[in-house]
Amino acid sequence: MKVIAFVGPSGSGKSYRSISVARENGADGIIDDGLLISHGKVIAGTSAKREPTRIASVKHALFMSSEHSRDIKDYLKSGKINCLMILGTSDSMVKKIAKALEVGEIERIIHIEEVASENEMELAHRMRTEEGKHVIPVPTFEIKKNFSGYFLHPLRSFQRNLDRETDAGVADRSIVRPTFSYLGDYAISDTVLMQMAEHEALKSEAIYRVMNMNVRKTGHGVHIDMTVGVKFGYNIENACRMAQNAIKANIEKYTSVNVRRVHIFVKSIK
Repeated sequence: MKVIAFVGPSGSGKSYRSISVARENGADGIIDDGLLISHGKVIAGTSAKREPTRIASVKHALFMSSEHSRDIKDYLKSGKINCLMILGTSDSMVKKIAKALEVGEIERIIHIEEVASENEMELAHRMRTEEGKHVIPVPTFEIKKNFSGYFLHPLRSFQRNLDRETDAGVADRSIVRPTFSYLGDYAISDTVLMQMAEHEALKSEAIYRVMNMNVRKTGHGVHIDMTVGVKFGYNIENACRMAQNAIKANIEKYTSVNVRRVHIFVKSIK
């Protein structure tokens, strides 16, 4: 497996540019922020932003815990990654990560100055220092439920400024704030949650119609109540139970919103 690295100071736009740099250099795996990312998906690891303090976050990103690095090392040894790109804030940092993950010597280190102008790096730094934003190079919905930081909107406007030629669908990012940051929020409209719940319910062969739905947000999560029509000949209890589980699991998976309950009321049989 070939190993390269992409190095730049914190807040210089390194994570944002990582996908385009990886693509240009043939890297199909990225190590960033404690995560192994491939083809826009989190393959293994957990975000360093889960940690409660900055020091713990740094240790996590350096894979100082053998338990944290085990899954990533196992996946890398499987041979599914042909070229790995490690992100870090210094040459010594990426070398430490390479050693911790046992991937051998780094063949080439690319520095942020090679791919970004001074003005672009200043803009990225201002977003980090003044607005507390950090970018992880995966789509918004790939951030898993166990991430404990704060979420913000995908980085669309920033993309237009920095990388006009990059396809928006491929380079969609999640801006996140770590647990130890006190700034930021993440909002998903009730309409989105209702559309997702309806979509999951109608996947069931037994449910032919969602007649009504109500979403109520609480401090601990959302409550979803829906009225449905079912087809004759199906076990109503089993069908509704499966729909409940699918709605809860997929809303939590794709939005990180806690689903406290899903109540399904059967109003008609067709």
